[in-house]
Amino acid sequence: MPEKSTAENLLDNIVETLADSVSKHKSVSFLGEEKSNQVTNQLNRLFGRQKPVHNLLGGGKSADVLLWRNKKISATVLIGATAIWVLFEWLNYHFLTLLFFALVLGMVAQFIWTNASGLLNSGRSQSKVPRLVLPKDIFVEIAVKIGAEVNHALGFLQDVACGGNIKQFLLVVASLWAAAVVGSWCNFLTVFYVGFVAAHTLPVLYERYEDEVDSCVYAVLEQFQHNYQKLDAGFLSKIPKGKLKGKKLE
Repeated sequence: MPEKSTAENLLDNIVETLADSVSKHKSVSFLGEEKSNQVTNQLNRLFGRQKPVHNLLGGGKSADVLLWRNKKISATVLIGATAIWVLFEWLNYHFLTLLFFALVLGMVAQFIWTNASGLLNSGRSQSKVPRLVLPKDIFVEIAVKIGAEVNHALGFLQDVACGGNIKQFLLVVASLWAAAVVGSWCNFLTVFYVGFVAAHTLPVLYERYEDEVDSCVYAVLEQFQHNYQKLDAGFLSKIPKGKLKGKKLE
């Protein structure tokens, strides 16, 4: 009897060790698959990005508005932009007309406030109307940012024009031509409004469905690259390449 019990105990120990080893192997393989999936997902991100969308948009209050972190503020901004577009495009108001109407309403409100406070508070001094003063730093910062972006864009166009890369040159020229065609369909305000709405809708949709968007974009890019290789082999590769060399002064 004791010999049988010891033999049974040995068999039980062997079975338990085998089961533990199999379970550990499965867990390790499962973790390895998870890690590999995470690595592939990171590599398949759009344009090879590694930071989240919030950090790419600046990570401040503007990114919170674009990603609808505060839905009330984002909705208010979008509704305000839509109201301005409707006033100018559908109702055919002009900027100067709205500006002067706003100034007239502001002056009438201040006039009524000043005189009504004097009549209601008889024997007392009139209440002071708060003054609206815009700080100078706002205009300086806006001008500096706009100037920096314009200089950056001009520098990029000049580098493309003088760099000698024909492929990049043709791509930029085609993009500018497409922008010119789109600009002929509608005016500047409509194009600006469409870009504004896109900036307040596309990032939050991409953040929510980034895996599906990345896979779709990479499929389109692969097809585009395949067609471009055909164009390069048939036409672009036959264009002679060369750079202008300045003559040496003797």
